[in-house]
Amino acid sequence: MAEFLNTTGVSYHLERVIRNANERLVIISPFLKINPRIKELLEEKDRAKIDIRVVYGKNELRPEENNWLESVASIRTSYRQHLHAKCYMNEEQAILTSMNLLEFSQHNNDEMGILVSRQDDPGLFEEIRKEAQRILQASEEVRVKVSRVQPTETVAPPAPPATRDTPRAPQRKPEPAVGIPNTAFCIRDKAVIPPNPGKPYCDRCFGSWNRYKNYEYEEKCCHICGKENDSTMVKPLCLPCYRRHKDVFEFAI
Repeated sequence: MAEFLNTTGVSYHLERVIRNANERLVIISPFLKINPRIKELLEEKDRAKIDIRVVYGKNELRPEENNWLESVASIRTSYRQHLHAKCYMNEEQAILTSMNLLEFSQHNNDEMGILVSRQDDPGLFEEIRKEAQRILQASEEVRVKVSRVQPTETVAPPAPPATRDTPRAPQRKPEPAVGIPNTAFCIRDKAVIPPNPGKPYCDRCFGSWNRYKNYEYEEKCCHICGKENDSTMVKPLCLPCYRRHKDVFEFAI
């Protein structure tokens, strides 16, 4: 019989599902942002040569996390457009839940789920397994890897010596280095707030957004310059600001 799980129960049993996997582990989560504790458990399964399949819809990993994922040989990643299901299962148990993988251990969120055991409810478990397999087969297998490329120094050829007939090229002043701005804007109501692309809302608007957690809901303005822009939680900057500040904030657009 399926067991109801609250927020704490989902986190607890998710860890157990990963830890107790002996043959295969399936992780289906729209947002792929891996908690350090989950990384540790997956590395244990990798050493045990367990087949690990991960299906995601939005890649939220920073470059160093992508490279970590690339280093774990047992993990095979697949992309599924419009994925909204959250399912975590091994060969004996499955969790269906509202919790994305990126929200593991965030007990301030209200989550619910059910735990289904193959032994106690074989029919329901088999239905979940078949649907998970269908999503796997319908997804596009990819190898996630995003490495930060270090710029190489280029040496300009020496300029020819100036003569009386050679006009001098106008001297350009060096552009100031681009740093983190002192202030930014809430992408919903343009309130002035500290710059933080990971939370581009003022406290009041973030509380409203956090009720639904729609990462692609379009807001009103750019987080940095405040100009009109279809900003979202995932892409809070307009294109010019992103190009100007991407190396400072280190996030993907």
